[in-house]
Amino acid sequence: MPIVAATPEAIADAAQLVRAGGLVAMPTETVYGLAADATNGRAVAAIYATKGRPSFNPLIVHVASIDAARALAHIPPHAETLARTFWPGALTLVLEARPSNAIASLVTAGLATLAIRVPAHPVARALIAATGRPLAAPSANRSGRISPTTAAHVAEDFAADSLLILDGGACAHGLESTILACNADGTLTLLRPGAIASDAISAATGMRLTIPQSNPNIPTAPGQLASHYAPRAGVRLDAVIVHPGEALLAFGPKPLATSGPVINLSPTADLIEAAHNLFAALRTLDATGVSAIAVMPIPATGLGIAICDRLARAAAVRS
Repeated sequence: MPIVAATPEAIADAAQLVRAGGLVAMPTETVYGLAADATNGRAVAAIYATKGRPSFNPLIVHVASIDAARALAHIPPHAETLARTFWPGALTLVLEARPSNAIASLVTAGLATLAIRVPAHPVARALIAATGRPLAAPSANRSGRISPTTAAHVAEDFAADSLLILDGGACAHGLESTILACNADGTLTLLRPGAIASDAISAATGMRLTIPQSNPNIPTAPGQLASHYAPRAGVRLDAVIVHPGEALLAFGPKPLATSGPVINLSPTADLIEAAHNLFAALRTLDATGVSAIAVMPIPATGLGIAICDRLARAAAVRS
């Protein structure tokens, strides 16, 4: 499986592969994505098959600009405000899809809406520009497993596949994008907490976000399955002691006592640092072969909401 530096030549080769219906792993500022031409149904089907992803779980489409997004979906005034404030960046908007947008039906999983964002990472932007196509790009990992934040993480999950991986270094955020539904009545619904905290969105726009009771069996946006982002080891939340044989995912200046493997997401209790380190830390602890990972409490404020969401899904009962 080739990992190649994301040079202009490599990006041009990757773009040619995508235009031909192939898959390419690309870095974004959130996590690495498994990218394909969003207008090519066979290529989108290959994403689902390669990841082992349920076809009822919709995908995010990545585009170059607000104008490109406008060609694919209706952008009402409140969504326009969000787009102009946070794009390019780690915010996905779920919008009413235009019927004639040429996006493959598998991308939306049969919904009348389209999840769309403009990424900020220069490699992702260069690949979109070079292909001249909107890119469907869920996280580049096996479905339900820990999201990748380095090219090496992608290679770990797809060791048996022939997949071109563009290496753009470690992802800046380390958490997936925040997903908002922009409703026809002008309201906003938080479908998935992510790299942009909901209070930061409200502060920047003056908009209030509602949080629905989602059904994990009928997802309306990516990342809503009950069991997701999961290591092979079990995950035990809000640990106050570490049991024998467990690894510890610590947080803050006073980690729990243990003789087993330990990674501290942030010794200074910095939630930005913790979010950046989360998925890499879970992968590293999982690789030690422990049967379980004990996780210290993390405050559910700001980015902590997204961190706790990912950890809760990692700890959920697995089917």
